[in-house]
Order: sequence, then structure tokens, then C-alpha cells
Amino acid sequence: MLTRTDVVIVGGGHNALVAAAYLSRAGRTVTVLERLGTTGGAAVSTRPFTGVDARLSRYSYLVSLLPRKIVRDLDLDFAVRPRTVSSYTPTVRDGRATGLLVGGGDDRTRASFARLTGGEREYAAWHRFYGTTRHAAERIFPTLTEPLPTREELRTRVADEAAWRLLFEEPIGVGIEERFSDDLVRGVVLTDALIGTFADAHDPGLAQNRCFLYHVIGNGTGDWDVPVGGMGALTDALAATARASGAELRTGHEVTRIETDGQQAEVTYRTAGTEGTIAARHVLVNASPEHLARLVGDTPPPPAEGAQLKVNMLLKRLPRLKDTSVDPREAFAGTFHVAEGYAQLAAAHVEAAAGSLPSAPPSEIYCHSLTDPTILGPDLAARGYQTLTLFGLHTPARLFAADHDTVRAALLKATLAQLDAHLAEPLEDCLAEDADGRPCIEAKTPLDLERDLRLPGGNIFHRELSFPYAQAGTGRWGVETAHANVLLCGAGAVRGGGVSGIPGHNAAMAVLGR
Repeated sequence: MLTRTDVVIVGGGHNALVAAAYLSRAGRTVTVLERLGTTGGAAVSTRPFTGVDARLSRYSYLVSLLPRKIVRDLDLDFAVRPRTVSSYTPTVRDGRATGLLVGGGDDRTRASFARLTGGEREYAAWHRFYGTTRHAAERIFPTLTEPLPTREELRTRVADEAAWRLLFEEPIGVGIEERFSDDLVRGVVLTDALIGTFADAHDPGLAQNRCFLYHVIGNGTGDWDVPVGGMGALTDALAATARASGAELRTGHEVTRIETDGQQAEVTYRTAGTEGTIAARHVLVNASPEHLARLVGDTPPPPAEGAQLKVNMLLKRLPRLKDTSVDPREAFAGTFHVAEGYAQLAAAHVEAAAGSLPSAPPSEIYCHSLTDPTILGPDLAARGYQTLTLFGLHTPARLFAADHDTVRAALLKATLAQLDAHLAEPLEDCLAEDADGRPCIEAKTPLDLERDLRLPGGNIFHRELSFPYAQAGTGRWGVETAHANVLLCGAGAVRGGGVSGIPGHNAAMAVLGR
């Protein structure tokens, strides 16, 4: 039987739900078809450990790029909380355990820089550098929910040639090396250019610049906040709003084909027990450009590749640090950088590019439950349990191809060993156990993400990020495809990537002719 609707949305991730809510509120009939048993995609909360009442953000985990405009427009019952500390980076100087704490006020941050570097220069450079990025963020971020500007229009809007050169023209490594001298400080700055992006600081293709840009412009500040209730609280709120507005959300429906003449489309799907087809005027695809090409029969783009390790943990207590000048409750409240000095990041990239796991795998960690304990059951919270989320860098999918499980275990062991080097007790001693007596820790590689979520090559952005201005073939909103009535509303759209809802918003605006 052929059914009809105004809009079919393929996939039920957070961008799909944003689009569904906007379109249904505008009076369109909308049907969302999601392959998995629940909506939310990578922005979900789950209880990964048997018999343990801890609801973790299993894949994506922090919020910066979600515009407040979308939260207001859709009346979302969703909130974020700022972290009390931006970051802590442990190190050893002159045989002494120390570190760099960023947060707790300007005076405290300045003092931490002075203790680490022996003077005021690096803090002053830090203050100027992030003043520059914030100036750019205030001007760039509002454009992400507007029709795409041209490159020159965006450059004029930024109105700062030094910022433009830093972010858009020269490899970010040039700007970092010009402004900072201390290796550790340089590394902390560079990490924002490498989250989910396998690149060197001086890559002439500027993939690292595009990644850095999206990490420092969120809501005009670049702040990364904690989603109250976990990431699933956002997608639950979006699903509720979409349903209340009239959208139909069908889970367990895998789309197998899209046929279109540019005016009308037919979307074929299958479920556990049947197949069906829905006719629609517009189709929005909340999947990768690679998957979209398969659905419509086009030539696929070059394959994407992810390069990260995601580890979820539940602890009985936070571990003690060798650096006794900082409380673990502060150190882990922000981003805890491990093996992320500038030279360490470069060495890890060289090793991985040559086909080997990094000998000192870089990673960053944070504790959600310090800022938002609601993700823990009352008993766990009362007993002082805490979560840890670890995100590892420079581990491209190709490294796991030959012997996935063995390489994953080796990488996890090596990554935790780098963390243990800065702890006064082994992390293993702090891990909680599930109902079967197993340690509460799980690791996800790019190939795990490809299998579980169909992220191409495990790439969390679906493909390389794009600069947020119009280029050949990008269309008015950056969601257009070669087929007039088929739009891309996922992370692979221009201005996609991260938990933002921006591609969903922009695809909805394109449908509505805004």
C-alpha cells in the first residue's frame, strides 16, 4: 500500500527531530522513519552496565553548538549547566607533579599559568588568543541558522583580519606557534582542532582549522556545557515536541530506497515483518552523504574515516591525583587532558599515520556527574559514585581493520596507562562493578560506531567538516542535493557536525521556502 505525506525524514537522530518539529509546527504532515528501536541516533542516554542505575550519554556527551534559538522556537524542556572548570592538564616539570588549571576565575587561572610556565607571558597570550576567537564567534555563530553567506560576506562580518587568517587561511599550528611558547599550553589549544579529526597542526588542507572553528564558536562563546539529564534528555524533549506537533515517529523502519523526479518522491522501507512505500513532496535524509548516495543510486563521495576512541566508565570514587595542589572534583569537572602536549599530539599523529597505535595515546576526560548528578540513581549518588567519559584522539579506523577486538583492548590499556601515570592510585581500583561483577567500563572504536550507528568509517561528523560559507554546489542553506526535493539534514550538511540541530533547522527552512 502506498501512503502519502508532505515530508518523509530518513533517520531519527536529533537533527531529524528538530526538522520534524519545525515542519509539523508549520502545518506539514511529517513521517520520520528510524532503523533502530529508538530515536536519538548518537545523542542518546543508556544504562550500559547490567543492573546499574547510571544513565550515561553513550556517544555524544557535551553541548555547545545547539542554538538557544532552536530551544526557544521549539519550547524544549531541556537545559544545560556550565562546568565550574574549563580544563585541567597534568604534567611533570623538574620531576614534580603539577598541571595547568583553567577555570575558577581569572586570578586562579593566571596563577596556574604562572606556576607552570614561570611567568605571565603565556597567560597574556592565552587571554588575547581567546579574545580573538570569541570576537569571531560572536559574529559567525548567528549566521549558522541563516542562509549561507559567501566567503567575502562572512569575512566582512568577522571584521578582523588577524582572526580570519588564524581560523580560515593558515594552518592553525602556525597561529598557535606564533602566540604560545610552552609545549603544554600549545597542546591544550590544539586539542580543539583534533576532536574526531585525524590531522596534523600544519595540514595544508585545513581540516584541523574547520574542526577548531566549530569548537570555539558555539553560541558566540565557545563554551561546552553539560546536558542536564544526559544527552538523551535533549532527544527525548525533541521527540516529545515533534509528536505533540503532529509528526509521526516510526522506529524499526529501515529505509532501503528513495526514488524521485525532483517534484515527488517515493521512500521504500522495511520492518521486521513487512515492506512499504511512502510518497512525499520532500525527503530529508538524516544520514551520511555516503548513505544518501546509496539510497538514491548516485555515485558515493570518497569514503569517510573516524579517528577516535570513546570510553564510558562508572567509578566508586574519583581517583586521587599525584598533583596534590588540585582537588580531583575540580580536575575532572572540566576537560582533563592526558598526553596532549603539542609534541605528544604530533608524535601520536605520525605513529597513527604510519599504521601503528600511538605509543602514548592522547585523550580527554570529564565527569558528567560532578555537574549533573541526576544521571545517577539515588543510591549511587548517595554512595559517591561518579561517571567518567573519555575521548581518545588519533586512532583512525584503519588501525582496527585487521584484528578489531585485540587492537581495541590494546588501545584501551595503553590509554588508561597514560592516565594512571598522573594518578596516585590505579584507575582500576576505582571502577565500579556491574551486577555480574564485571568492571563498569566500555570502549567504542570507529568501527563500533560504524556498526552500531552507521557512521561512515565511524566518522562522528559523517565527513570532513566544511567552512560555514557558500561554495560551489552548496545551495542556499547548505542542505541541498542534486535532487531538488531531497535534502540532507544530518551532520554531513554544510554547517553540520556536533549536537547542534542546525542542519535540521536549515533543512526545515529550505522546505518552507524561507
